[in-house]
Amino acid sequence: MLQLRATIIALSLPLTLLSTVKLLHAQTATQTTSNRTPVLVELFTSEGCSSCPPADALLATLDHDQPIPNADIIILGEHVDYWDNLGWHDRFSSHQYTERQNQYSANLNTNGAYTPQMVVDGTDQFVGNDVAHAQRAIIHAAETAKLNLSLSKPVVDARKVSAAVTLSATQSHPNGDLYAALVDPVDTTDVRKGENGGRHLQHAGVVRSLQRIGNLKQLNTAPLSFSLDAPTDAKVADMRIVVFAQQSGQGKVIGAVETPVKP
Repeated sequence: MLQLRATIIALSLPLTLLSTVKLLHAQTATQTTSNRTPVLVELFTSEGCSSCPPADALLATLDHDQPIPNADIIILGEHVDYWDNLGWHDRFSSHQYTERQNQYSANLNTNGAYTPQMVVDGTDQFVGNDVAHAQRAIIHAAETAKLNLSLSKPVVDARKVSAAVTLSATQSHPNGDLYAALVDPVDTTDVRKGENGGRHLQHAGVVRSLQRIGNLKQLNTAPLSFSLDAPTDAKVADMRIVVFAQQSGQGKVIGAVETPVKP
């Protein structure tokens, strides 16, 4: 598939983000996570891409500041691998995430994969450092009711992390797939080569493991248990588990929940 890199006009991202947060601060000051609608924000990125750091910064801000009223923003930073032969190998990259991005490209009729690309709830894609589009997409996604998924307290055995997901008994069980991800909340890398050579990069929500764990129909009778393996270089106690429900064919995200591995 044709892989395009977005051409991005240089913006003062920190100032733009600060303005957005200030505008929304009064509205969000009294909001809590419990009364917000979960919205899944995925960023396809790479350490080899010089346009990606501003998008990584936006993803981190969305996660940390939660600036959108009524939205519980749950982030996934998915590092693709098609930059790895262009001067720098991204240690977080996986062809699995490239394939996931390619599926979105087909579903959302984009002209091939590119970085940085942000996808909100599986239905809206755009250049990953477009603050205004991100804000609009998240506000719109938060207006849609989601499934009430919940996670049990994770259990850690060496590098294996296990938990169980349930769905509120008062909700119907539609068709859809269940995915679980093991995520580093933050990571840093000193890049020595490639477009970002000499830069100290900061990442948010880095996906270290992602797998389909079942389907929503399996929640009809009991919680669905699953296990994820953490990579050897990860600090397991610092990680998060993210579980989300997505319509078949990698369609619309209809529910999401996250929890720290160690509270």
